[in-house]
Amino acid sequence: MATHHYLKYFNVLSLFNTKRTRDIFLVNPTATPIREEAENIHVHVFDFNATSFQEKTFSEIGDTFPFRDNNNITWINVDGIRKKDVEHVCTHYGIHYLITEDILSMGQRPKMDNLNPVLYCLLNMLYFNEKAGTVETEQISIVLGKQFVFSFQEDAQRDVFNPIREKLKITGSKLRICGADYLCYALLDIIIDNYYLVMEKIGERIEFLEDRIIRSSNKRSLAEINALRKELIVLKRNVSPVRDLINGFIKSDSELLEDRTIKYFKDVHDHIIQANDLAENYRDMMINLQDLYLSNVNLKMNEVMKVMAIVTCLLAPATVIGGIFGMNFDKLPYMHHQYGFYIAATSMIIIPIIMVFIFRKRGWF
Repeated sequence: MATHHYLKYFNVLSLFNTKRTRDIFLVNPTATPIREEAENIHVHVFDFNATSFQEKTFSEIGDTFPFRDNNNITWINVDGIRKKDVEHVCTHYGIHYLITEDILSMGQRPKMDNLNPVLYCLLNMLYFNEKAGTVETEQISIVLGKQFVFSFQEDAQRDVFNPIREKLKITGSKLRICGADYLCYALLDIIIDNYYLVMEKIGERIEFLEDRIIRSSNKRSLAEINALRKELIVLKRNVSPVRDLINGFIKSDSELLEDRTIKYFKDVHDHIIQANDLAENYRDMMINLQDLYLSNVNLKMNEVMKVMAIVTCLLAPATVIGGIFGMNFDKLPYMHHQYGFYIAATSMIIIPIIMVFIFRKRGWF
């Protein structure tokens, strides 16, 4: 049983997840995505101003239409993407058809568009799967309009917005006092802050792997290095473009953004630059880990070769002596001596012992 348990580690190819590689690299933005539409959608509406707040949950997108012109700030979070619902709500709120296509798209690069009368941004929320050790993504589209914010999510089971929901319930909170542009900032800020949590998990795995490689390097270590490098590619692909996205808000001259809100977007811009630098640092660490692994493997090989060389040197005197006295000549010294064998055997033992002392004195081992 013990032997069978370790046999899987001798198959190097089985340690590398090629499907994960295909999932990461096979992205074709020119191909029409085949999205599996959600069976049900969950629509959460947060309608508020400085003094009042109400939270509603609907199963039909049309139930949100009365909130459009009530002079409150409205956040409509749609969990689950269905083509007819997205087209319906975008038509009602005057959202451009290109934005509708982007909301329905899959595998898009994070971006920001200014298409009057709304601002639109698309990016990914990141989660870390502890069990699989992978970075998981969920595409989210945010539409900022006059006194409303739409957010379209794919997964109804999870998101990172709970702290915002709790703050909205607090009378006098900044989210309640400020406008829709501040709510948009808050959504982007918490998404980017969650990137740090994912990177922290990856950092812990890198440190653990580094300690294990220093202690002992094996085929499993190489497979884990390869797997972590793939996850860093996913991380870098999703974090890096967000810098341009936030820059778009900062440089936008849209009337939807108040001057006092721009400074908050600048703060988010600083956060995403720092996150991007951290992702680069992790990438460098993975390169160093691979070099460390190769150095350890070479060191082990050198140790093996050194031991084999020493053993060969120690056996050389016995080989030479045995070869001399084994020659087929009629007359050899001590050929017929009564102690000839003992003299040869003693020489075969004493000479290697002397060689050991000489090697030790020179620090060869």
